[in-house]
Amino acid sequence: MKIRELIVVEGRDDTAAIKRAVNADTIETGGSAIHERTIGKIRLAQEKRGVIIFTDPDYQGERIRRIISRAVPGCKHAFITQEDGTKKGDIGVENASPEVIIRALSEVRTEMVETAGEITSDDLLACGLTSGADSKERRILLGERLGIGYANAKQMLQRLNAFQISREEFEAAMKAIDGEGNVG
Repeated sequence: MKIRELIVVEGRDDTAAIKRAVNADTIETGGSAIHERTIGKIRLAQEKRGVIIFTDPDYQGERIRRIISRAVPGCKHAFITQEDGTKKGDIGVENASPEVIIRALSEVRTEMVETAGEITSDDLLACGLTSGADSKERRILLGERLGIGYANAKQMLQRLNAFQISREEFEAAMKAIDGEGNVG
């Protein structure tokens, strides 16, 4: 599988994992301290070929994703679950199997510069995604089902709208989660 866009990852081990799975070029952030010259490379890549942000499914990976998204609007995003990226207690893209990486790259989401704003915080509350005993677990399941990764309630609302998840897609995912009886 050949990927046209440049894939932004955190480090060399992530690049190696990506290259085991697909034919692609990467830009490494070198960790959470992203230099302005790295942002400049990512901007140029976005203009020329497009960018897929593929960071670790942990706090630092999400922080890097937010920094890049703010600096370089319109990037695509690939996500893996913490379960798929964990090996011997270590969480990261480098631990994902080639099959998991290929699936994540085939399900990329594009963050839109202007959001549709269709889903509200009231919708999240009504669906048990905020302030409930199992709201975190429900958000994990929703993020997995929609392929947008885990997020806290505020970030989940932002992602749902930034990735233009339709009300129908959101409701279908919640119905499936409720039907599976995984939480609640």
